[in-house]
Amino acid sequence: MASRIETSFLSRTARSLEPPLSFPAAGHSVAIVGFGTVGRSVARILAEHPHPWLRLTQVCTRNVQRRQVSWLPSRVTWTEAFDDVLASDADIVVELIGGLEPAADWVRAALQSGKSVVTANKKLIAYYGPELNELARQHGCRLLFGASVAGGVPVISGLQEGLAGDQLSRICGILNGTCNFILSRIETGGVSFDVALKQAQKLGFAEADPTDDVAGYDARAKLAILVRLALHTEVHPDQIPCRPISPIHGVDFAYAKDLGCTIRQVSCAELIDGRLLASVQPALVPLSSPLARVQDSLNLVMATGQYGGETVFSGHGAGGDPTAVAVVSDLIALVHGAKHAGQHLGQPVARPVTSDFSSRHYLRLTITDRPGILAEIAAVLSKHEINIDAVLQHPGYDRAHLPFVVTLDECANSVVERAMKEINTLDFLVQPTLNLPILEK
Repeated sequence: MASRIETSFLSRTARSLEPPLSFPAAGHSVAIVGFGTVGRSVARILAEHPHPWLRLTQVCTRNVQRRQVSWLPSRVTWTEAFDDVLASDADIVVELIGGLEPAADWVRAALQSGKSVVTANKKLIAYYGPELNELARQHGCRLLFGASVAGGVPVISGLQEGLAGDQLSRICGILNGTCNFILSRIETGGVSFDVALKQAQKLGFAEADPTDDVAGYDARAKLAILVRLALHTEVHPDQIPCRPISPIHGVDFAYAKDLGCTIRQVSCAELIDGRLLASVQPALVPLSSPLARVQDSLNLVMATGQYGGETVFSGHGAGGDPTAVAVVSDLIALVHGAKHAGQHLGQPVARPVTSDFSSRHYLRLTITDRPGILAEIAAVLSKHEINIDAVLQHPGYDRAHLPFVVTLDECANSVVERAMKEINTLDFLVQPTLNLPILEK
């Protein structure tokens, strides 16, 4: 896969050395909307490595007096009013404020005025991408969003160009660097979830309110985009079930290691028999899997095709600089009229969506120990026709708060969840049972 990414990178570099087919003599004027971490990085790249056909002319941000910098050229005008951007001669608007509102209204207004838009806003594209793409088409401009998934990793351009000739059936990966950082710290640092989260916040990987990351909402927005692009399936982010990583503890990594696995937040979508199976959830992955080797805030996406097999994209998905690289790459692609500039979401097909994967399962139960517990659990599982594969119990734990693990043979998640509802009513449990899929491919 490294060769494929390298080829894509070289092709972009080659394009940057060629004049565009049709281009204003003065080049394109660019307005950056939002001057946070990513906005500053985009501006710095454009200032330190000027492109002959791109001119940064405007920055729109709150608190201009506080955010204004001296290292940008004097020709750059600063404003707090988006209406000033609409009234300007900017050809391209770079939207970096994030969220749905007012970003959606501002992007609509920019497209309606004939200005192309480059955005890193995954929520915007996940929820309104097809609508905004059609709006761009109607007004003769373009919408680019290569930075919306996996930051600086060229996943979107790779799917649309490098893998355009294949028939993709599966997308699977680690799409949220914050969750991966937290899980990596629990695994290697031996810290609790709360401590790992605070470390992520201190380093700038997690927001003050980390809900979107740890609950899986951020990753499912990115997965919805990839599903439309790679699997040509229409899916609303809210149709994709997601589960939080907060119940994962150090003991789970210890038991996972016994099973030859580790734990990652995995986003997965697959076409099977005309249905889309999709979910975002923590899962056990084999130590031999590329997913297991992703550490800290890195991202990884695996695309499986009928002809090309498995292709892996990986790299830094979070942070100002990697995301800014993807934004500037979109700008360069746009001014050179690259085929993927204006990354059309195509005509995705509506398909039934389910999260009912079949897999082996990892159940971690925390109990107050007494005789007969295994028999009661086995009876519930047998009632639901679920076979036990193995029982694991490490010594040395307080018997009033004793964790142990039951692994199950392959079965549908819906069946296991029904059994869990019964097991969680049993009086020896001191906390709800943790149910994780064990992914083997």
